[in-house]
Amino acid sequence: YAAASAYCDAFMARRRAAGLPGQSIAWGLWQQASTMTSHLTATDLARLRRGGFTPLTGEQGTALLDAACEDGGAQVVAMNLDLRALAGRPAQEVPAMLRSLVTTAPGRKRPVAAGTGETSADLARRLAGMPDAERRTTLLNLVSSHAAAVLGHRDPGAVRADTPFKNLGFDSLAAVELRNRLSAATGLRLPAAVVFDYPHAAVLADHLLNRLALNGASAPAADAVEPVLGDLGRIEGVLGALALDQPARERVARRLRGLLASLDGQRSASATAADVEAASDEEMFALIDKQLRSSAMGNED
Repeated sequence: YAAASAYCDAFMARRRAAGLPGQSIAWGLWQQASTMTSHLTATDLARLRRGGFTPLTGEQGTALLDAACEDGGAQVVAMNLDLRALAGRPAQEVPAMLRSLVTTAPGRKRPVAAGTGETSADLARRLAGMPDAERRTTLLNLVSSHAAAVLGHRDPGAVRADTPFKNLGFDSLAAVELRNRLSAATGLRLPAAVVFDYPHAAVLADHLLNRLALNGASAPAADAVEPVLGDLGRIEGVLGALALDQPARERVARRLRGLLASLDGQRSASATAADVEAASDEEMFALIDKQLRSSAMGNED
């Protein structure tokens, strides 16, 4: 679709240069759902509104079509833009093409958490004076409140500490927005896939607690495993977007099983009583099969 739109823009520019009529209109979001927008949820629409993009009604759309024809430009944009939603934000939070339309806040040396006015240094000072348990509770509330805001909930209690973000309705866009919010709140440089690497509020709060420097010392070096988790998150996204046939899925699965086997190489192959008691039927069969293969290899040796 993006390629076709770019072609349309270039085609109209060429026609106009040749003295021929033509106009390309870049439409914003319409209120009436279409093939392109029917998948958008209430959360998606709320995210767009926070970015200043509000849906066009049919009446507004036809009025903009008339205005575009009167303007006569080869390429025009017809959209409903709420500049108030963007005003006062730091320039880096406003899309580059819109910065000339709004008054942005002056650059700040430290990021400010959305909706709080608190810098990451303020948060660090607050946490430094708290007992360990209170620190964790504070960070858990921080994660829950921002996650609720991203999902469009007014009550942070809508985000349970032990419920996976995916089950709450998070997608890749929501995950990036939450990452941006938490990065601003904590001052930490977090990977885009942090929500999928630490998949519910409790473990994400623990991760933030481990990453923050709370004793006045310099911030700890980034965990060596984070780049690996980031790569796994990207692989997960790619696999989710691909339509693989059965042979291709089996090839990918074999490779992933090989990596997992290598990672678990130090684990004992013997089944403990706890393993047996907690295993499902499928896990039990797999465990027995694994034991049989291990025994067969031992006999061959």
